Amino acid sequence: MYSISFGARNRIVIAPGDSRSMALIPEKCEGYCRGVDGRGGPNLACDGCGRAVATRLDDCGMWQTVWLEPAAVVRRSSGLPAGPPPDWDDLEHAGHRVPPLEPDGSWSRRWEAAVGVALAHLVAATEDHPVTLPAGPVAELLGHAVGRYLPAGPNARIGGLAGPGIRTPRPRPDVLLVPRHPLTGAPWHPPGDAGAVVPLDSGVWAYLAHPGETSPMPATGVLPEGVLRDDYPLPPRPRYPLTPHHRAFEDTLVRLPAVRGLRLRRYRDASRQT
Repeated sequence: MYSISFGARNRIVIAPGDSRSMALIPEKCEGYCRGVDGRGGPNLACDGCGRAVATRLDDCGMWQTVWLEPAAVVRRSSGLPAGPPPDWDDLEHAGHRVPPLEPDGSWSRRWEAAVGVALAHLVAATEDHPVTLPAGPVAELLGHAVGRYLPAGPNARIGGLAGPGIRTPRPRPDVLLVPRHPLTGAPWHPPGDAGAVVPLDSGVWAYLAHPGETSPMPATGVLPEGVLRDDYPLPPRPRYPLTPHHRAFEDTLVRLPAVRGLRLRRYRDASRQT
């Protein structure tokens, strides 16, 4: 695996819009075609003292971030009361759902990464066996990706969707698609169940489990509350199926203990040759 080439350990990452009172250091703004990548070290200085305190990254292909140097900043309380930490209940709120499409109509980058990570766990949980997904949004949105990374054939493992707020399918499928906790990232498990689970990004899982209203245009004063129309146009879809981010898939797969087994080692080697 590649090492992380820039920056010290224990740095704190924030969104650029959350940073204040810092200015770029011009001689440390190395980058490629469209921005800075931090290769020259911290490139943001404190407006007050001039000390280098953070690194701004915004080159093409990178998340736009500001990394605060742990030796140059001090954590101070704002004095404001802390809000309640996110918990499993948040997954049922409409605001937690991440739609699969970007505003421009392309597939969501978060979905592409999340599905790549989940597929690595699915391959490990099923030991490279075929998988049958439940009908509905799960099969419609993830079916192409699963078919691309897992074989077709007999003796398929059965997959199901489970998590807080929805009933676990009975009989229990071979593997359950479950959410990660929105704060800790730990996968959800049915109470008293030690069976195989595949963790999904909580926002992606929430969309699959609670898709909600699908109308592109609100209508009022026509139907009673709780009644949905059945003549909506089909939701927009890109011209190509959802494709997982292969680097997210591979980087996750090689870190799973199950990949050391003979069957998955053969799978990993074969996938690298394709």
